[in-house]
Amino acid sequence: MQYEQNRDTEVHGPRMAARFRGFLPVVVDVETGGFDPERDALLEIAVVCIRMEADGVVHPEPCISTHVQAFPGANIEPKSLEITGIDPDHPFRAALSEREALEHVFKPVRAAMKATGCQRAILVGHNAAFDLAFLNAAVRRSGHKRNPFHPFSCFDTATLAGLAYGQTVLSRAVQAAGYEWNPAEAHSAVYDAERTAELFCAIVNRWKGLEDCEKEKRGFHEMP
Repeated sequence: MQYEQNRDTEVHGPRMAARFRGFLPVVVDVETGGFDPERDALLEIAVVCIRMEADGVVHPEPCISTHVQAFPGANIEPKSLEITGIDPDHPFRAALSEREALEHVFKPVRAAMKATGCQRAILVGHNAAFDLAFLNAAVRRSGHKRNPFHPFSCFDTATLAGLAYGQTVLSRAVQAAGYEWNPAEAHSAVYDAERTAELFCAIVNRWKGLEDCEKEKRGFHEMP
């Protein structure tokens, strides 16, 4: 994913920054060794930045991801591995340390912030508090000083999808938004992040369509 300062930035940058009050929405999904961010291992992380076109429509950028080495003394629940299918000891896993993994995904986020004129990234996730808690815990453990994400604000697609489609389960919400869902690929950080990004963009664009229709109606009624 490459962000360049060009003539498109003059359109994309200010529009994105104004749309979310200076925040750049970035979808994050993590796979872990359990539910406790302080005790359980962070094993995989994926991020998807959101791009806005000149007409205000948003789209997902390509996903950036990495496997993560469990921090020293981390707990890994066997049932969690059964769900995710992750083998922490696989010789070809190519996992990075927590600090290296964070820098790997933070770097393109910071570049996107600069290109769009946003002051901070805001985490978008399905049941976002879970992903944000593990992200913040990894930042604290590794002593990372350049975390682009807001420490507690987030956009939760479980809540947004409940409003937009009456669905709060990710698979059902994604299908309600008109996208396919493959259960065999679920519980991979990359797959879940990509589907969550599609869901988030569908909801934002749907709201924009409703706003545009309302503006057209008001304009029609105000015509002399």
